[in-house]
Amino acid sequence: MTTDALLAITVVWGFVFIYAVMATMDFGAGFWSMVYINKERTNATNIANRYLSPTWEVTNVFIVAIVVALFSFFPGATFILGTVLLIPGSIILLLLAIRSGFLVFSHYSKSGYGKLLTYVSGISGFIIPAILLLVLPITHGGFIEVIDGAHQLQLDKLFTSPNAYAFSGFAVTSTLFLSSLLLSDYSNVANEPEAYKVYRRDALIVGPLSLVMGFLIMLTLRNEANWIYTNMMEYLPFLIGSVAMFLIAGGALFLPSQKDKRKLGRPRLAVVAVVAQYLLASYAYGRAHLPYMLYPDVTIQDGFTHPNTFHAVFITYIVGFLILFPGFFYFWRLFMKDKRYLDQKES
Repeated sequence: MTTDALLAITVVWGFVFIYAVMATMDFGAGFWSMVYINKERTNATNIANRYLSPTWEVTNVFIVAIVVALFSFFPGATFILGTVLLIPGSIILLLLAIRSGFLVFSHYSKSGYGKLLTYVSGISGFIIPAILLLVLPITHGGFIEVIDGAHQLQLDKLFTSPNAYAFSGFAVTSTLFLSSLLLSDYSNVANEPEAYKVYRRDALIVGPLSLVMGFLIMLTLRNEANWIYTNMMEYLPFLIGSVAMFLIAGGALFLPSQKDKRKLGRPRLAVVAVVAQYLLASYAYGRAHLPYMLYPDVTIQDGFTHPNTFHAVFITYIVGFLILFPGFFYFWRLFMKDKRYLDQKES
């Protein structure tokens, strides 16, 4: 592996991680909005809608950045990946387009289709992550055959793989876990105690399920893709640290609140710990996956762009990130601190 190729894949993986966290806010908020649509007393749907409104508009910036980075840094590898992922990728794009269209319509229309739009957003909120994370087991090998020189995805093998279902289950439970934590934090800031209790309870229920799905991923990896399981064991301290962060997040939900000692939970601490948990786990997984982008045929060196092109694009990304990051930070600060937005009582 050259330094340039390693830098390039680090940039791509960074965008993937940021998108994963932000998409969790987006998809999870849509799901919880659907679940609590008829429970007005808790105000949970109103909270989810207020959280969903700004997040879905920002999230898609990063999925575009992922695609552009892949094509810019690894044009040769992207061709093979695009061929293999044509079917799942097309389904994801279709669902994203439908969901975004309904959300735009919901935002600007005052018609009586509010519930229908909420259900579309909620259902797609767990289907899209489940399909998205199927990309990972596909890259482990065993689901692709080369026929007449072309790589083809074997869907029958994919949909009979326990590892694929473990990844999808982890995607759904993680989406619901992190989003419920984020919504509990937002409810706490917005002074909505009933909604806070609901989302704190949901996090305590879904959190252990996400951890179980993580263990199932490791168990099924050992049988179906032993090469990456073996590599991940070399980064066992990061995996142990990931579990430790999960326990810290769980413990934070039982600590007395800083503002009101009679209320349990410090959701902001729990959110930070869970993000750290996923960062540690994703680092171990990402390092274990190297040097392969698609095992065993495509490495990060295969199809890597010309060094001059890489340097130009890399500098462009750095400059662009330096420009965008303060804007995103300011956006979220306004979102979490603006009393006019926090004090809304209607969705």
